[in-house]
Amino acid sequence: MSTTDIAVIGAGSYGTCLAMLFGNAGHSVSLYCRNAAQANELETTRENKTYLPGYRLPDQVRVGSDLGAAVRNKQFVVGVTPSHGVRELFGQIANVMDPDTIVINASKGLEDGTLDTIDAVYRDILPERIANRATFLSGPTFASEIAAGLPAAIVLAGRDPETCAAAQQALTTLHFRIYTTDDVLGVLIGGALKNVVAIGAGMADGLGFGSNARVALITRGLAEITRIGVALGAHALTFAGLSGVGDLVLTCSGDASRNRRVGLALGQGKKMPEILAEMRQVAEGVKTTKVAHELVAKIGVEAPIIDVMYAIIHQGVPVREAITGLLTRPARSERD
Repeated sequence: MSTTDIAVIGAGSYGTCLAMLFGNAGHSVSLYCRNAAQANELETTRENKTYLPGYRLPDQVRVGSDLGAAVRNKQFVVGVTPSHGVRELFGQIANVMDPDTIVINASKGLEDGTLDTIDAVYRDILPERIANRATFLSGPTFASEIAAGLPAAIVLAGRDPETCAAAQQALTTLHFRIYTTDDVLGVLIGGALKNVVAIGAGMADGLGFGSNARVALITRGLAEITRIGVALGAHALTFAGLSGVGDLVLTCSGDASRNRRVGLALGQGKKMPEILAEMRQVAEGVKTTKVAHELVAKIGVEAPIIDVMYAIIHQGVPVREAITGLLTRPARSERD
């Protein structure tokens, strides 16, 4: 595999693990950390003690807090920031990146206010050539397992087949298998909405509802996500893939899932301000629940799980009251 120049924007757990993955594969990686003191500590100690402790950054990874320097003359720029920061951050580097740079988005969420996917945000702020060739990475991957070198499979979506193929060939490793698809919208919708369902699955576990209830919620959550995605123009089969059911199952059931942990705490009686104060990283599902609730109302799609999660998280409706409302909905055909 030839050496590639890559910038990873965002030094949380997932950004750090991707930088490690690409560095260990022999690529030259610039890892951007917005806090200068934290960037210096990461560069010096070679360990992200806050977000990914116990794993050493390879020598091929250099850490810095200069955003322009990080992305300049890079073949790939991988965005791994909270979704609500994408517009501001990538707006700063829109005219700094080389016109042939391939942007790879690994953030998951919908933009508050506009209700846009990250693809739409890119089209709004990036030069046309870069936006048209942007790709979107999503699938069932926990940072600690990637950092440990454990096998994983993920999907890369993009509208330009040559760009997708170039990224797939450059970044696939023995333990990180990349599939490609042209369904950008489906991949982004699945990656965003699964976080909302994961909060619900965690909440069911926190209430002690058991495995039957968790799997029922995951299954009906998938039906809801698919219904929304298809209404927006996505391909139904995308939601049966890695960025759909694959990511959904992992996020709803894995102990490393931040969104599931939010749900667990809600089910155990904690309030949202207390839960958020205890978290060191963003649980995307909290913000996405609000945006998703507005989106389904706009497009006229029935989404009872999203509506219930919105009521609990953003309106303060008691958990058991909201869940009772969900469980007592009229019976219906499974395919509706």
